[in-house]
Amino acid sequence: MAPKKLKKSTLFKSYLNWSFFHLASLGFERMEAFGFLHSMMPIIKELYPDNKEEELAALKRHAVFYNVEPILGTVVPGIVAALEENRANGAKIDDAMINGVKVGLMGPLSGIGDSFFQGLFTPILLSIGISLAVDGSPVGPIFYIITALTFIIFFSYFVYFRGYKLGINSVGLFLGDNSKRVQEAFTVLGLIVTGAIGAKFVGLSLNINILSDGSVTVQTFLNNLFPNLLPLLLLVSTWYLRVKKQVKPTTLIIAYVILAFLGVAAGIL
Repeated sequence: MAPKKLKKSTLFKSYLNWSFFHLASLGFERMEAFGFLHSMMPIIKELYPDNKEEELAALKRHAVFYNVEPILGTVVPGIVAALEENRANGAKIDDAMINGVKVGLMGPLSGIGDSFFQGLFTPILLSIGISLAVDGSPVGPIFYIITALTFIIFFSYFVYFRGYKLGINSVGLFLGDNSKRVQEAFTVLGLIVTGAIGAKFVGLSLNINILSDGSVTVQTFLNNLFPNLLPLLLLVSTWYLRVKKQVKPTTLIIAYVILAFLGVAAGIL
């Protein structure tokens, strides 16, 4: 009997299922489990067309808790598709091994993916888009949507099929010291980018006179002492309230809007 080989169209359906539905049934009990199961459905259907027992076992195998950063995490369905194909061809790959690969990759991929996409990729594109939209131009949001969507589509497509091609051999790329170094690098770079964005877009000045003739204000004094000190204090205070005190972002936004209106009305901001 010829070995089973997944069709490119089947793999593409699996990729699309993950890309569109990985968060479709997100819940606290199983997180992305059913999204992952949905991505495996075309694979299972093709590998076990006449074996209902194996099909049912595969469905149960992929219905367990699973959660990962979904863009870089697209590599996992590709890897698992290769494992399922090898298993269907008689390789000694049991449920524990497949689930072990999934569980083992969740943490490293989430760390790397979140550091890159949330800490670096998105802030950079948003900063460019915001600068393009300063004068009300629609180019800013259009740039962000098209650029982000194009990159995510091509990147996720690439990592899915790279994961399938490499199979179990690709696991080592995301585990151990490799993942730690990559995650730390993206984290540091993301912090640098966030700081640069804050320095460029966060503005705060005090229009309070020190001398009665108005020749010296609090802001001119601070600019000579420490330029952009107030925006820095505002940025650090926001981080402290959000991270350390767990204040909700919406609460901070509303508070800043109210303070801005009051400050401008009083003539001190």
